[in-house]
Amino acid sequence: MSSDNTRLGYIGLGLMGGPMAQRLAAAGFPLAVWNRSRDKLPPLTAAGAIEAASPRAVAERSDIVFTCLTDTDAVETVIFGTDGVAEAASADKVLVDFSSMKPDKAKEFAARLRAETGMGWIDAPVSGGVPGATNGTLTVMAGGSAADFARVEPVVAHLAGRFTLMGENGAGQSTKLINQMIVGAGLALMAECCQFAEDAGIDPAKLPQALAGGRADSPILQQFLPRMAARDRDVQGRVAIMVKDLNTVMESARQLGTSLPLTGLAAEIHKLLVKQGLGDADNAATIDLYAPPKH
Repeated sequence: MSSDNTRLGYIGLGLMGGPMAQRLAAAGFPLAVWNRSRDKLPPLTAAGAIEAASPRAVAERSDIVFTCLTDTDAVETVIFGTDGVAEAASADKVLVDFSSMKPDKAKEFAARLRAETGMGWIDAPVSGGVPGATNGTLTVMAGGSAADFARVEPVVAHLAGRFTLMGENGAGQSTKLINQMIVGAGLALMAECCQFAEDAGIDPAKLPQALAGGRADSPILQQFLPRMAARDRDVQGRVAIMVKDLNTVMESARQLGTSLPLTGLAAEIHKLLVKQGLGDADNAATIDLYAPPKH
């Protein structure tokens, strides 16, 4: 059970948000939830959460509001739209946004919410996929004030193995983009390694064990290469989301004047996957560019 009576709200109960909200409910926090499609609500209400009629209703019942949404437009609508969070916001509340978006938009939205309502905003994109969300081992990169961060940190501890304040609003989103640069390029490389191993007569499923502890070792190698070798189709993170994030990286790089040739190539590889109808497939489907699925 939770150590206090902090009232929580959770908006966005998809692949990541659903298990994260479940962990908060299991921790015993008073929890109000809302999702655009109501079919995601029963597991949460069965765990004791209260179904709210709108994002505004969530904010009315909450001291800390969490959001985990698909893109920038969805965040803007949920926060500032009709019956949005801002309509029930106040200086004694904090919003923690787990969504991934453009850093400049995170800065803009945070400044707007604070100016109009006094409510704090922590941009807190996550890494770790569905397993991390389920097990409470996510890596969370935060941007916002130190005071707001300190207030939400004990609650986020139920969701994350690591929660790091990187700077003011937008810094969390910039850090997430760097994370996606590493992961996006790493996925493309793992697919090439998997195919090269198969063509060379090596069992690619043995590579993580063979390379463990060496300089080539990484979570991407350990987690994704075996799944690529097995043509694992369990969806833990979608290709379309990676494309969105890599497109955001490239747009931000153009604004900053930063040259990112390898990231640009990774973005194009993932766009090819979408063109092949794999936008809703798991990130391990990158191997499908090199070899057909095994049957």
